[in-house]
Amino acid sequence: MTRTFRPPVSSSPCMLGENNPDIIQQESAPQSVALLNGLSRVFGIRLNEKQDNPDTRFLTDLTRLFHQQRVYFEAQMEKHDTPWAKVYLIQYGIMRLFREAPSGKVAVHHFFTEGDMVWPVFGRSRTVRNTLCLTTVTPATVWVANFAAFRAAIQSHGEGLWPKFAMALTEELAELTSMREFRKHTMSAKERYQLLLEEYPELVKRVPDNQLASWLGVVPATFSRLKTGALKK
Repeated sequence: MTRTFRPPVSSSPCMLGENNPDIIQQESAPQSVALLNGLSRVFGIRLNEKQDNPDTRFLTDLTRLFHQQRVYFEAQMEKHDTPWAKVYLIQYGIMRLFREAPSGKVAVHHFFTEGDMVWPVFGRSRTVRNTLCLTTVTPATVWVANFAAFRAAIQSHGEGLWPKFAMALTEELAELTSMREFRKHTMSAKERYQLLLEEYPELVKRVPDNQLASWLGVVPATFSRLKTGALKK
């Protein structure tokens, strides 16, 4: 049998070390670009090449308030009985918003993922009467700013801008929470689990089962049975 000799093929990393002229060297975008893009999505502002316009100046002013922070999973970002004083923009990772009873029982209210902005929506959460906790579910890269400075910066760019922004995010969170409560009272655990698979497939892959069980409103043993039943189909 005749064998054809094929010269070894260099991979891209090897060729990069040789400064090969056929490779176009491109610089990575600075992290500030990721922050600017994230804020533009949160506020529904489309970025364009014109730098000197009100929208771009507004977003640029906000970027000066944030610094990047990388944290491990289960990092405690906010805790109860302590005023929540920061706002977070998630570049990578998942966070969970929850309450913990003195008995240790946890009620998960919401999961936040890439692109989400997390801030103390309720006035009470900004005081020592705060009952909400915020913890990372996965290792995360987040942009962090002081909430008071963030709100003041938005208010400085126009009357009514802060209420409009705050109301939109508050209503979205309230709608998701109320719908989940409605489903708890009107649907079986099996039906709610099926909707979880359909609506939040990424969370199912990345969030521990015990946390998903709390969010779904079932005990871990029930969640395990639901998961096993779904896998057998």
